[in-house]
Amino acid sequence: MKLGYPCINRGIGCTANSTFRLASYSEERLIQKVENNLDCLFQILQYNVQNGFYFFRISSDLVPFASHPVCTVDWASHFRGQFRKIGEFIQEHNIRISMHPDQFVVINAQKDDVVERSVKELEYHCTVLDEMALNSTAKIQIHVGGVYGDKRSAINRFVERYSSLSKSLKSRLVIENDDRSYSLKDCLSVHQKIGIPILFDAFHHQCLNNGETLRQGLQHSGTTWKKSDGIPMIDYSSQQRGQRSGSHAKTLNIALFKKFLLETKGLDFDLMLEIKDKEASAFKALKILRKHQNGKESM
Repeated sequence: MKLGYPCINRGIGCTANSTFRLASYSEERLIQKVENNLDCLFQILQYNVQNGFYFFRISSDLVPFASHPVCTVDWASHFRGQFRKIGEFIQEHNIRISMHPDQFVVINAQKDDVVERSVKELEYHCTVLDEMALNSTAKIQIHVGGVYGDKRSAINRFVERYSSLSKSLKSRLVIENDDRSYSLKDCLSVHQKIGIPILFDAFHHQCLNNGETLRQGLQHSGTTWKKSDGIPMIDYSSQQRGQRSGSHAKTLNIALFKKFLLETKGLDFDLMLEIKDKEASAFKALKILRKHQNGKESM
């Protein structure tokens, strides 16, 4: 199992998701921000390897406004050397990589302009991973999207739009069960139509399910991943006490994490901790995981 955290490291004083307002856009500012973000991403990855974190989610803000019409810079060519350097480091150290576009990416939307913008944003994410020369185990995770009062039609729209995407993008896309609209069962119905892998979100499954246990959910979603997709990816979090249902925890609940490891014992997956204090919780989780794997952890 590889364990990691998403997008931001709060300890090294360097951010790989620095952006700016559209109103102040300029090519010079874009190039400056992207150069900074790529430099910081490399530093974060080095930090992660030094500390045993071999799973990382790259921020969608790596290249600000990349899919927006205002951006006319050929950023992929301009920064090809940095992209390749990062990609070589990722491959050398066998780091697992994912990306997760924002909620506005909805390919089953009813409005054509929303779909068009969503596809452009997905193609940007795909280009980032392609420029790093990463194989198809580097994934882009999205939700199925909206329901719009008719889930069957919404799923059919997702399937139709998916079929028109580029081959490279389709090889990277995975869908994730969410906490309000599309359960694991719904995602499995999408998979049965188009073969797309399902990234299992353990916390979302707790919020929305059809009676499957956590272990059953992991097993069902795990069967949707082919060898070329790599080991299944899992998102993990827990409920933040006192917040609305579905609010992610600010820090790792150690007792719940130990329980999670017991319930999933013997299953192979890479684990993304969607905990708000990022690497601070990742350190705690890694310590518990190592003891658990060595049979020394008291549960």
